[in-house]
Amino acid sequence: MRSKLWVPLFTLLSLAGCSSKSGDAPAAGAPSGEAAVTLLNVSYDPTRELYTDFNAAFAKHWEAKSGKKVTIKQSHGGSGKQARAVIDGLEADVVTLALAYDVDMLHDKGQLIPQDWQTRLPNNSAPYTSTIVFVVRKGNPKGIRDWDDLLKEGVAVITPNPKTSGGARWNYLAAWGYALRKEGGSEATAQAFVEKLFRNVPVLDSGARGSTTTFAERGLGDVLIAWENEAFLLTKEVGKDKFEIVVPSVSILAEPPVTVVDKNVDKRGTRAAAEAYLQYLYTDEGQELAAKHHYRPRSQAVAAKHASQFPSVSLFTISDVFGGWKKAQAAHFDDGGVFDRIYAPQAR
Repeated sequence: MRSKLWVPLFTLLSLAGCSSKSGDAPAAGAPSGEAAVTLLNVSYDPTRELYTDFNAAFAKHWEAKSGKKVTIKQSHGGSGKQARAVIDGLEADVVTLALAYDVDMLHDKGQLIPQDWQTRLPNNSAPYTSTIVFVVRKGNPKGIRDWDDLLKEGVAVITPNPKTSGGARWNYLAAWGYALRKEGGSEATAQAFVEKLFRNVPVLDSGARGSTTTFAERGLGDVLIAWENEAFLLTKEVGKDKFEIVVPSVSILAEPPVTVVDKNVDKRGTRAAAEAYLQYLYTDEGQELAAKHHYRPRSQAVAAKHASQFPSVSLFTISDVFGGWKKAQAAHFDDGGVFDRIYAPQAR
């Protein structure tokens, strides 16, 4: 039976909290004289389940603390597309995107947040982490063990489009970093490695959840390159009798960041609730919910409590190998960058 978790393939809005109204009008049942607040969290594809739980917890916390009701709307899609939507006028109170470059665009292209937004919360405003792993079909019929196996003839690889999906950019850079670490590795050999990998990619979905659906429900591909949390969710919801997770020898530390969208919260009068919402991600309850949904907690205490659920893997950072997101984006994913050159239709 199809899991309801894989039904929404595109951007959606859902509600968590206590009001059915939008805007800042008092909610039904709200204490007299106290304004209810509505927040919009614009996020990337695989965070739907995390924020559905988190929003309910925060709404309860905020009402107990402030005496005010809060409704949180969610919007999900490819991280790059979501950032573009906010720049083009989608009035997000907060963004919880897949990578820092997409949040930087809110400053660089929209003047919606300050340049130093990452300094406002701990851990460069990334309250949880993840990494990139593989999902294969039960029994691992193609013998997928590490990145090299994705280049083999006859292996179909499912990964989303790096031009629109933050998760896809993490996937691409994880493969590139692995190739660099191989004996004799260089920029040239890494490019050749990733180019050969993408020759085995039959379709590019716009976001990570779309690729998961392509692999799990449409039955395309032998291996899905996925966020670790998405891989765990897939095996949990669809069944360990259908899929297996393969952890490569080397992967990348993915650090999805969050920020208040200053121009919008000041316009809408929602700054206090929006800031509290993001700060709550760092509390024990927020960190526990992250772990529940298979994101790696930043809290050492919570991480230690859940250590057994996260496999050990050698991780490198975006700064270690690529000099940060701005350099990686310019070199690989901007128009005319390496990805455009290696994924030309005639090269497939």
